[in-house]
Amino acid sequence: MQTRIITRPDFDGVACAVLLKRALGEATPVVWTQPNHIQSGQFKVQRNDVVANLPLSGEVALWFDHHVSNTTDIPYEGLFRIAPSAAHLVYDYFQDKMEARQRELVRQADKIDAAQLTLDEILHPEHNPYVLLSMTIFGGRPSNDDYCDHLVDLLGTATIDQVMSDPLVRRRCEEAAAANKAYEAYLRRCTTLQGHVSITDFRDLAPVPDGNRFLVYSLFPEACVNAKLYHDGPQTVIKLGHSILNRCCRVNVGKLLSRYDGGGHRGAGAARFGKEEAGRCIDEIITVLMKNEPDVP
Repeated sequence: MQTRIITRPDFDGVACAVLLKRALGEATPVVWTQPNHIQSGQFKVQRNDVVANLPLSGEVALWFDHHVSNTTDIPYEGLFRIAPSAAHLVYDYFQDKMEARQRELVRQADKIDAAQLTLDEILHPEHNPYVLLSMTIFGGRPSNDDYCDHLVDLLGTATIDQVMSDPLVRRRCEEAAAANKAYEAYLRRCTTLQGHVSITDFRDLAPVPDGNRFLVYSLFPEACVNAKLYHDGPQTVIKLGHSILNRCCRVNVGKLLSRYDGGGHRGAGAARFGKEEAGRCIDEIITVLMKNEPDVP
């Protein structure tokens, strides 16, 4: 049975794939999937798989993750701990096989996945090529997996300047810039404040707007946490994020959402609900955020 790299199609997942190919061999195939596909059983792992940045489900060869909600009692080989990025853990595990290029990629993955960005980087991502590059990975597109494969190949061998000069990356950057501009208008129109909680409600919009996920924090600086709501097929999704500019949210959102079969980090996470339970669950979650207590009741 062939070894596969299983990870999610976001910047941290791309970084994990680059590092794992370096450690396991460049010919090792990458398969992209989402956490909810693992949790629901839609995606089945195999015992020779190397899984990163995703929940553990079943026997695998190696597992690397850093999400507080993915703590497990299942025996595993690999590395789990709370860290800025899953790529950081892959790098630590295979450090003797890494070079300076991989160290810089991990540093950037840490910064982006942990949302350790400045206001200038939020408002002007074009000033930081890695931040802008992370915004070119658009979720929900059929071509997203192919684009992630392309980035893995580029980041494995090219400098960041060469990556940003690639024709496909350049086109994606232009699309990201246009999407960010439109996204700001959607955020202003669809976001309301409830005390220190900003609620972005995209449930009436199809397709769901996509753009700079950090922008809402600069537009609504009074809020310390954002809740984004949208429909994905028959399900309703809630995504929570601590403000990276007003860091006073005490709710561990990963632990909170794990009570609803979701999960994530202390400062960011997601959950999805069926039609019948969505309204009740979202109201409960917003109530907890409004209380702003560190422990989930």
